[in-house]
Amino acid sequence: MIKELVKDEALLSKPCEAATADDADVAQDLLDTLASLEDAACLAANQIGVAKSIVAYLDENDEAHVMYNPVLKLALGAFKTTEGCLTRDEESKVTRFDRIKVAYDELADGALKPRKRDFTGWTAQVIQHMIDHCKGKLV
Repeated sequence: MIKELVKDEALLSKPCEAATADDADVAQDLLDTLASLEDAACLAANQIGVAKSIVAYLDENDEAHVMYNPVLKLALGAFKTTEGCLTRDEESKVTRFDRIKVAYDELADGALKPRKRDFTGWTAQVIQHMIDHCKGKLV
């Protein structure tokens, strides 16, 4: 279901709770909402009012993916950039990394399965932005 975006900084600045397989509906809402937004690349559950550590993002091929409980494990190639955000009016200057390793859970057969994956470039930057949202960090 498509949800309205939350812009309340008090809600967005709280760290999210760990997600479980029971949060599959939230993941679907993220995908539906992301697909409904023009020029959007990623969305975290707290941006639709749910304080769970779930993110949806589009990769370089515009394929949608969902991560439950993403954690940045390794980051290389720091660079400074300016990012916008769907739930903030102004852009922010941030430090991101060109190559990252992320541990996360993926829903498969009704259960969360642990995964680790390397990301580079634009997709790495988007995922770092979403991990910040899960931590309650506003860019």
